[in-house]
Amino acid sequence: MELTDIIASLAALAAIVLFLRVWRPQGGEEARTDLRKAAQKEQGDGSAGQPPKPGHGDGPVAPSGAPAGPDSSAVTGTLPMAGTAQRIEGPRILMAFLPYLIIIGVFSLAKLWTPLKEFLAASDAKFGWPGLDGEVLTAAGQASATTVYTFPWLSSPGTLLLLSGVVIAAVYRVTPAAAAREFTATLHKLRWALLTVAAVLALAYVMNLSGQTITIGTWIAGAGTAFAFLSPVLGWLGTAVTGSDTSANALFATLQQTAGNKAGLDPTLLVAANTSGGVVGKMISPQNLTIAATAVGLIGRESQLFRAAIKWSLMLLLALCVLVYLQSNVLAWMLP
Repeated sequence: MELTDIIASLAALAAIVLFLRVWRPQGGEEARTDLRKAAQKEQGDGSAGQPPKPGHGDGPVAPSGAPAGPDSSAVTGTLPMAGTAQRIEGPRILMAFLPYLIIIGVFSLAKLWTPLKEFLAASDAKFGWPGLDGEVLTAAGQASATTVYTFPWLSSPGTLLLLSGVVIAAVYRVTPAAAAREFTATLHKLRWALLTVAAVLALAYVMNLSGQTITIGTWIAGAGTAFAFLSPVLGWLGTAVTGSDTSANALFATLQQTAGNKAGLDPTLLVAANTSGGVVGKMISPQNLTIAATAVGLIGRESQLFRAAIKWSLMLLLALCVLVYLQSNVLAWMLP
């Protein structure tokens, strides 16, 4: 699944590059100015205009006394000054894409190379959850297997991303202290998003194990085939609120499956609709808007990003609802 996300992201990136060959958005100079100010603030450790501190910037630090040539920003990691037209050379492009290439390489090895995949999976720790294991029964009266918790401490995508981050920091010659500071700052910045995702996942477990999800799904199935049109909306709402497509799937996937079985719809289609709706809702999630605003130097202007993105999110959601409805009957031949 992680490789699918990466390939889809790269395809989208290629589409954007081709699109920008024929269309130029307004406000380009303003965006460059904001990015330059944000970079100066980060490299000056909070004081715009100060020179970057060794090991604190995003890229390698130039040696002492290095000449400031026309491409010195490729060494120092700083942005070109306003009004200067610089051609982006191959090394700078490679360094910009290198983190993504490293992530692709790490995930490809971990997911496609069978010996490594089996080694990582063998490290998973499983244990029955105290107080729940053997005590929660399914509708058939048997002990539920979901009370056995699997802790994928080595094979988890999060661990693989952390490993990728270590490799990237080493390639960019970021000191361990600076990398640890950035990691801690990121955790602090996303603390409420992390808490929200954890709370939603906990709620999903409670609803699934208590039978609430199946009950709600059975009730929603009363909408019949019309539910196929509304199915993506659940994923859209779940991700817009929590900021996580995973949380939306954990919360609503079983509901979608139950409703599909009861209404005579393909449950696979509805679960896929839930995931697709979640992706469309991700662009208006407060957590993701905060991350995007921070990344491009627009801190405090999340509301502007929201107003610009909401219309596209709703249009894409409507198109997705129509597509899923058609695939549930007229275009059923498209389903595998």
